[in-house]
Amino acid sequence: MFADVAGSTRLYEHVGDSRALAAVNDCLALVKVVAEGHQGRIVKNIGDEAMAVFPSADLAAEAAAEIQGRLARLPAVGTQPLNMRIGFHVGPAIEADGDVYGDSVNVAARMVALAKGGQVILTEWTSNALSPWLRARTRQVDAMTVKGKIQDIGIFELVCVGEDELTALSTRQAAPPARIRLQHGERDIALGPEHATLSFGRDVQSDVVIADRLASRSHARIERRRDKFVLIDQSTNGTFVTFEGEPEIQLRREELMLRGRGQISFGHSHRSDPSEYVAFVCGS
Repeated sequence: MFADVAGSTRLYEHVGDSRALAAVNDCLALVKVVAEGHQGRIVKNIGDEAMAVFPSADLAAEAAAEIQGRLARLPAVGTQPLNMRIGFHVGPAIEADGDVYGDSVNVAARMVALAKGGQVILTEWTSNALSPWLRARTRQVDAMTVKGKIQDIGIFELVCVGEDELTALSTRQAAPPARIRLQHGERDIALGPEHATLSFGRDVQSDVVIADRLASRSHARIERRRDKFVLIDQSTNGTFVTFEGEPEIQLRREELMLRGRGQISFGHSHRSDPSEYVAFVCGS
């Protein structure tokens, strides 16, 4: 679990260094006391942020709810209320030299980065690991595409007022799964939730090998970002995209969201040489 003091820069600006530092230290001390009261342990403080580990997801959730409840009852510092952003994730980790490492730690850090002041954010995997009474106090608010992971990560909020009251939260409408079909010569390729990335280039290790000598060895790639597919140019001569009925677009070390239907050329305009290209159609 990560707990970060929200708006600390503004706090320093409004009340001065001494009062702000004292307020931040009070927040971190509160996290320590509450974490230890729920069988947790502070691994380290990183500036205005505390990192803690717990034996179970339930204990982390209870600690997070208590931290936010107790903070809500504290008086403002000057005109600045004290808020913390909290994110946690359950999973295995490696402990060495008093620190904790691993994919679970990285995912938890992503959760706190998504949280706003007063929020507790967790993954769908973590929500499913909670006891039923705690799981009932979570709501899905989003989904996130994470590099290196095939499936999106469901983003949930532990919604508490004080320490145990569930508040109404309008959830984000789930987007339909992104899909795109591509054709390179006689080859048909489908991308979707199960197969989310595709590389293009002259290198034989590319998913789609481009024969044109103007193409770079590692020319471009397509990757899924939740409900969209994005074309990313990484070439020397550029990637050329034409959406049906629209002027051609040249990408140079840039990204472009694919939509509708059209074609992609590598290293030169499709108009100048239409001999090799990739056609695409977005949607099911």
